[in-house]
Amino acid sequence: MEKLMADLKVQIIEALNLKHLKPEDIGDDQPLFVEGLGLDSIDALELIVLLQQKHNTKIANAQDGPTIFKSVRTMAQYIQDHKSS
Repeated sequence: MEKLMADLKVQIIEALNLKHLKPEDIGDDQPLFVEGLGLDSIDALELIVLLQQKHNTKIANAQDGPTIFKSVRTMAQYIQDHKSS
């Protein structure tokens, strides 16, 4: 899970073009939206694409988005629990 979270941080920075951040600047449990990294709804779409392309994982229920994208840790947990084979 630690490796997955580290990979996700790099992928988030690349996908969202957050060049001012380094992976170590993002806490495992830091909120990704609003008071955390300050991501918005467009960024959420990019994160959905990232899950599909990099991790072969789809979000079945759109209402789960806020829970899944709460933090890097919640994203990693979702990937581990729902990875398609």
